[in-house]
Amino acid sequence: MLNPQEALDRAHNLVSQAIKAGADAADAVYVCDASTEVQVRLGQLEDVARSEGEDIGLRVFVGQRSATISSSNMNPDILAGLVTRAIDMAKEAPEDQYGGLAPQDRLLTGAVPDFDGDDGLDPDPALLRTAALECENAARAVSGVTNSEGAGASAGRSIFALATSHGFAGVKSGSGYGMSASVLSGDGDAKERDYDWRTTRHLADLDSPFNIGTRAGERAVKRLNPGTVKSGQMPVVFDPRVGGSFVGHLLGGIGGASIARKTSFLLESLGAQLFDSSISIVDDPHRMRGLGSRAFDGEGLPTARRSIIENGVLTGWLMESASARQLGLEPTGHASRGIGGAPGVSTSNVHMEGGSVSVSELIADITHGIYVHELAGQGVNPVTGDYSRGAAGFLIINGEIAGAVSEFTIAGNLKDMFAAMTAANDLEFTRGTNVPTLRIDGMMIAGA
Repeated sequence: MLNPQEALDRAHNLVSQAIKAGADAADAVYVCDASTEVQVRLGQLEDVARSEGEDIGLRVFVGQRSATISSSNMNPDILAGLVTRAIDMAKEAPEDQYGGLAPQDRLLTGAVPDFDGDDGLDPDPALLRTAALECENAARAVSGVTNSEGAGASAGRSIFALATSHGFAGVKSGSGYGMSASVLSGDGDAKERDYDWRTTRHLADLDSPFNIGTRAGERAVKRLNPGTVKSGQMPVVFDPRVGGSFVGHLLGGIGGASIARKTSFLLESLGAQLFDSSISIVDDPHRMRGLGSRAFDGEGLPTARRSIIENGVLTGWLMESASARQLGLEPTGHASRGIGGAPGVSTSNVHMEGGSVSVSELIADITHGIYVHELAGQGVNPVTGDYSRGAAGFLIINGEIAGAVSEFTIAGNLKDMFAAMTAANDLEFTRGTNVPTLRIDGMMIAGA
């Protein structure tokens, strides 16, 4: 794998070639990565996979016309042909009055900050195998676990470089480690499955294989002998591993492209009180060792910590340059770029703040409700906010979590759900999007 400077040179050289060949403006993205993954099942090695790859993408502008093209072949002759084809394609493309590179005066200048996202290690596959086996053994050791779908451990490193014709050049490298286990409990037709996983930037930050495996096993056993739920309206409490999906729906609804196209359920919600005043949702791209940390976005603009929801109020849209121009606003440093296509938008490390009570206090007054730990299906309408998804979890009876339940549907409208949401104080930073345990009253349940 190349070093960061070599990666940046490749992107910069391709941009220079495009300008010399007649493009009015251009940017290029270079990505390379290498990863090793080990899978075990029932105490035996099942698979060891090693992957290495590199790709480069070029976007060129000829006036207000643009085209993108990419290649995984770094042969200089191939790249020269890539430049020619991209310019020819751009000349035939329709004009886009909102297209173009990011505003030059908004670009990140000076040294690119480092958020300690790369520990520089390359663990031996034998170490990953040992960790995966320990993880699965811990899961299988939980009383009631009867079978295993396996456990895995992975390690990888990646480099992302971006260069533009109007003066930006930036590169970042990152390491990544993961571990997971998935096991089954019960016998015959009464089997239940569950899992646990963790990912980190530094190997030293990864939770122990024993803890990950034990949580997977305990979750699978708790799901045994699920009952049914009677249909009705009741409070629903969401485990943190599924509650983050609500933040995802919020972010999808405030993307600049959705607002510009008028295809969002939050179209008229700028400055509106969407959540309780105790809740804030923060995007923090500068968190040290954060899974999504970045100093610059996909267009070369600097990033900054931002409260997307502040005391319950929606503070603004997430915009790359094209949607910002269409809306008559400024880009927000949330552009996301792959090797193909125009930039989209994405966040970095997002979390929800505002919980002030424990989980037990959050559910104490619920006489009959549901604790959801798994969601299924994609029944969310991004235009209307209507929400309907399959779920599994546990009953809450008189303030206590009781027996497992499954095969029911929860439904509502996202705006109503946001307004009714309250949070516990158990926030942990283990994912890219982190939320505490959440409670939403008045949801419709369709069960038996």
